[in-house]
Amino acid sequence: MLVSVLLLSFSEQANSASGIAVDDACKLNFLELKAKRNFRYIVFKLDDGLQQVVVEKAGGQDETLIDLNNSLPADDCRYAVYDYDFTTDENCRKSKIFFIAWSPETSKVRTKMLYASSKDRFKRELDGIQVELQATDASEMSMDIFKERAY
Repeated sequence: MLVSVLLLSFSEQANSASGIAVDDACKLNFLELKAKRNFRYIVFKLDDGLQQVVVEKAGGQDETLIDLNNSLPADDCRYAVYDYDFTTDENCRKSKIFFIAWSPETSKVRTKMLYASSKDRFKRELDGIQVELQATDASEMSMDIFKERAY
């Protein structure tokens, strides 16, 4: 019981420091992507009140990087995780989880600042991120870039 109270107190302090909370569904969906591989990607956004990060969309295993790119708005910021499967030169199948900070040039400055200042704290909630990628347009999220960054 005391541990729960201490953890809750620590969580509240972390939230007040960053100003943005993280909805439990974000962590639960990420665990499903990482452990059960139920999703290919997850897109996260700040809720309408800009108070917490929530899940906007979870793409099924049959979806692709193109589907993820199409899920990201052209004029607003998002966070996303993508489970990238690849085969090494030694013919071994591997997977890496990418964290994507999506911040298009056309986003509002205030929104860019909120996403940038909350990114590290949010990323810490998702244990298992292997590669971070920052992108301002779809060309910065091409399959070639994922291949290059995975090795």
